[in-house]
Amino acid sequence: MRLPFSRTRDFAIVRLTPRDAVALERLHREDFSRPWSAAEFEALLLQTPVFGFAAVETGRPKNGAVGFVLARLAAGEAEILTIAVARACRRLGLGRRLMDAVLRELHAHRAEALFLEVDETNAPAIALYRRLGFREVGRREGYYSGPGGAKTGALVMRRDLG
Repeated sequence: MRLPFSRTRDFAIVRLTPRDAVALERLHREDFSRPWSAAEFEALLLQTPVFGFAAVETGRPKNGAVGFVLARLAAGEAEILTIAVARACRRLGLGRRLMDAVLRELHAHRAEALFLEVDETNAPAIALYRRLGFREVGRREGYYSGPGGAKTGALVMRRDLG
């Protein structure tokens, strides 16, 4: 049931540019124990094989990105470098929409495969990736550092695109 005073939130998926680096740093800081700096994001976005997309709330562009994905394509294979969605905007389908934008871009470039790494404890992300057709192809023990220095493994996942 929709309340009469609630408004439906809508989001646009837009291409990232180096000017988005500060917003990306802010979002990355919410989820990663070693967040990337704005300078790191800017340097990545200046590289030719790197591309990405941001989710921006329609009608509120001054609020900036509420989610983003960054990817790299080289020699027919691609990898997700990082993806994040603001905690306040989770469970709205933004992760799926961002990944769909990457998949469309890779299809246009006739990429053969897409890889990613995900923390083995991140059940919502793993479920999303499996729904998108990714399968586990490897594991990296002690890859991520969590709160208090606890180490968790990374699942290496792949989706064939051909």
